[in-house]
Amino acid sequence: MIKAIFFDLDDTLLWDERSVSEAFAKTCQFAQTKYPLDPYTLEKAVRKTARKLYSSYDTYEFTKMIGINPFEGLWGDFTHDHKDFQKMNEIIPKYREETWTKGLALLGIDDSDLGATLAEQFRIERKKHPFVYSETFQVLDHLKEEYKLLLLTNGAPDLQMKKLELTPELSPYFDHIVISGDFGKGKPDPSIFEYALNLLSINKKEAIMVGDNLMTDILGAYRVGIKTVWINRNNKIKNEVVPDYEISRLEEIFPLVQELNKMY
Repeated sequence: MIKAIFFDLDDTLLWDERSVSEAFAKTCQFAQTKYPLDPYTLEKAVRKTARKLYSSYDTYEFTKMIGINPFEGLWGDFTHDHKDFQKMNEIIPKYREETWTKGLALLGIDDSDLGATLAEQFRIERKKHPFVYSETFQVLDHLKEEYKLLLLTNGAPDLQMKKLELTPELSPYFDHIVISGDFGKGKPDPSIFEYALNLLSINKKEAIMVGDNLMTDILGAYRVGIKTVWINRNNKIKNEVVPDYEISRLEEIFPLVQELNKMY
């Protein structure tokens, strides 16, 4: 019988992609007040530059393992005492300014002062625009009555907790919050899923994992034998990782859990 449900955070419960897009839009619109540029063209340039710079640092393999993407690097804090987080903390200020300055340069604008201003503006805008999916709280309200809930998220501890601080209604639903940066390894490493099972004193057949990412949420849970539910809101194409179930809205989890419970 299902006793617990593990949830991913970003783009499963929180609409992180929209928050980032909104921050880019507002920041690039601000840049437009300084130069005659197209905000969308600047956004594309900055996203491209961010990915390229981010992957050039010695910390890149660590960030991939923990699950911290380039756009989180543009606004998050990384003050954890782990040596690689300390390295990130040293690199990140320069990374932010350089990303925006080089993005401007791709549009033919040489202005490092504006680059520094935009770097700070993006941080402000991202914090101002936390989005939660419309069904998130309704679904958690219903599930909390019958199941243990655990939040299993990749990312830096400071950053993921900041996201939860920006949406303070979310944390109280969960019996435990497991962040890869605290644990030391991220999804899809099986050990973080085993750790989550141990926290709740349950076995793999008593949990399901709900997440939007096939290569982290679904693959990791599959590796330890936990049933998987892929939330695919945007009709993404499957890859070689095959989830047990696929849904397009969180409410669809209710009949799935009932079906699973009938199997036991």
